[in-house]
Amino acid sequence: MEGLRQRVRELVLLSGRSQREFAETMGLEPSKLSKSLKGIRRFSAEELIRLADTADVTVNWLLNGRDDAATVVAIPPGQQSPGPDGTAVPAPRSGSGDRRRQIIEAAWQLIAANGYHSVRTADIARACGTSSATIHYHFPTLRDLLDEALRTSAKQAFDRQVAVLHTIPDARERLDRLIELQLPNPGHLTLEWSIWMQVWTESTLHPHLRELHAGYYQRWHDTIAQTLRDGVAQGVFGDIDTEAATMHLTALIDGLAIQVLTRRPGRTVQRMRDTLREFVSTRIEGVTNQ
Repeated sequence: MEGLRQRVRELVLLSGRSQREFAETMGLEPSKLSKSLKGIRRFSAEELIRLADTADVTVNWLLNGRDDAATVVAIPPGQQSPGPDGTAVPAPRSGSGDRRRQIIEAAWQLIAANGYHSVRTADIARACGTSSATIHYHFPTLRDLLDEALRTSAKQAFDRQVAVLHTIPDARERLDRLIELQLPNPGHLTLEWSIWMQVWTESTLHPHLRELHAGYYQRWHDTIAQTLRDGVAQGVFGDIDTEAATMHLTALIDGLAIQVLTRRPGRTVQRMRDTLREFVSTRIEGVTNQ
């Protein structure tokens, strides 16, 4: 994929870093980046995600040259406008941009781990090694930081989906992987789910956040619906009402994840996985036990 390699070269140049420094920033062995840019090896899904995060672009842009390119994942609401040649070229990141990103990452971690209402501006400043005044310069209120935490979680989720799923044509396998990517496994995914749960709570009280969340959730809904439509067309799913099945499946994922995260007795990630697989088998594939 020469297009991908060229876009990565462009990002390295725009970063103002050497190729070695860029690789180290994204936590990749420099020789692996060099080999990938020469076409000797492929970027893994995890490397694509780290590339997108380091350069502040989307995986879809890396793979296809634009954020709104048709792929196995629904396109985002309000995607970046493409340039004259149809590609959206990222702007170089300034030192101020690096600081802003550092603040967002620190706030995301603190909100996910401790709760939005327990995090103070001073806590974020301490985590960044900066002053509260600097935090307020970039984000006048903590509400602004919660908005950014939601945007960060949405970007992470959809970058992960595009990176993992773009090489899987079979809709049944894609659905399996989509479900696996949503399981609240310990670590980063548990923190990501914590952000979503807090946003749901705050959205009941704040219309602005409700509208922001609705756009991202619609994209998740549309991704599931697209996968189900593909499966029906491929003959791997039954003759189902894809919209109704999407509503049922997303509600089941959300409800089970909440039970796992709130540690309801007997509700584990494995139990959630088994329940979802049974739903897919009986309600979407149309397979019943004899």
